[in-house]
Amino acid sequence: LSGGNQQKVVVGKWLVRNSKVVLFDEPTRGIDVGAKVEIYNLMNRLKQHGIGVMFVSSEMPEIMGIADRILVMCDGRITGELTAKGATQNQIMTYATAFENKIDQTASGEEQ
Repeated sequence: LSGGNQQKVVVGKWLVRNSKVVLFDEPTRGIDVGAKVEIYNLMNRLKQHGIGVMFVSSEMPEIMGIADRILVMCDGRITGELTAKGATQNQIMTYATAFENKIDQTASGEEQ
């Protein structure tokens, strides 16, 4: 099976469990554009049926296009929470590097 079809099989396996929340970890990494669209459509259908969808992604367009709320992490810590409607790529990247920036500032004596 292709990478996209393998991903769909895994998703299908979890859906038969009647979960109230589904967690996707990098659901579209390494799959073709057509398979990505199918995964996005599936995630949207789940949301429409009242199933909670959480996903981890390092692809900014994916985050901006699908998420309702965005939690940004850096070095294993949540550094920001945004609504998708008000979020910008710049804000997300600022939070994504916030922990690193704080360490840099502390090391140089510019602690906030």
